[in-house]
Amino acid sequence: MNTITYLETIIKELQGTITEVSEVESEQLVEAILSARKVFVSGAGRSGFMGKSFVMRMMHMGIDAYAVGETVTANLEQDDLLIVGTGSGETKTLIPIVEKAKSLGGTVAAITLSTQSTIAKLADLTVTLPGAPKNREDGQYETIQPMGSLFEQTSLLFYDAIILRFMEKKGLDSKQMYGKHANLE
Repeated sequence: MNTITYLETIIKELQGTITEVSEVESEQLVEAILSARKVFVSGAGRSGFMGKSFVMRMMHMGIDAYAVGETVTANLEQDDLLIVGTGSGETKTLIPIVEKAKSLGGTVAAITLSTQSTIAKLADLTVTLPGAPKNREDGQYETIQPMGSLFEQTSLLFYDAIILRFMEKKGLDSKQMYGKHANLE
């Protein structure tokens, strides 16, 4: 295959995953963001990068949002929301973060492949995204892509869809959001 054929295949795979996302779970996440005082996002590796892009877009909308682990991240308090992106739901560095958020009275939303994972079971709400885990075995979701790429790409697109839904609910447009875009670059 050539590069363009690979790209076409990736896009077809993404089209297949997006149709499997629950509207009910998605709307629960939007409502949790709307009702939270502050929103925190965590994830490891590439899932973490997808989450950081989500934090940036929330900031552009005027949401008090933070990426966990950054030096400028505020403290999580009661009625704050922690969103954790993790394909497996078993990432060892994320479990203590979820437990800590729960102990502080925060609400936890898991964005994951696995509803039976440790993090999904600890979460107050779960959005299940289809895809393939990085350590997949035969018989699991089919993809030509390596490791967790399909989950990570689906996460990024899902986060952008959540932003669009939030914009709709709050009556925001790109011009208003651009007013909060970085201007020292």
